[in-house]
Amino acid sequence: MKKINLGRVLLGGLIAGVVLNIGEYLLHEVVFSDDMRADFAKLGLQNPGGNFIAKAVIATFVLGVVITFLYAAIRTQFGPGVKTAIYAGLFAWFFVILYNGVIFGALGLFSMKPLLIGGVWGLVEYSLGAIAGAWLYKEAKA
Repeated sequence: MKKINLGRVLLGGLIAGVVLNIGEYLLHEVVFSDDMRADFAKLGLQNPGGNFIAKAVIATFVLGVVITFLYAAIRTQFGPGVKTAIYAGLFAWFFVILYNGVIFGALGLFSMKPLLIGGVWGLVEYSLGAIAGAWLYKEAKA
């Protein structure tokens, strides 16, 4: 069994993080701009500022690295390639988007439209991020 190439995980993860951050920006600042402002107002919260955005961007880069690491770990079982990358993206989507969406929806914190559209958006975003990270990943030489 080959060792995971951590340097390539980091490189691929940073590229995956770029894809994920672009997707998150488009989703929250373009697609859901009005819906998010309404949901924050309903909760009595201010719109997120620079401090939150910086933390979210960093966390999303970390997520890209985690997805790429997951791809590297499961490729021995599923084989290298796009299909395995999509599996890695779907695992992350389940634990990040679907789980939180169900919890936030059940609590009534956000309206259902952003949760549903965001869930579908996340399927595509996480899959594309995982494919981008996997594209740069190569096994470590034995």
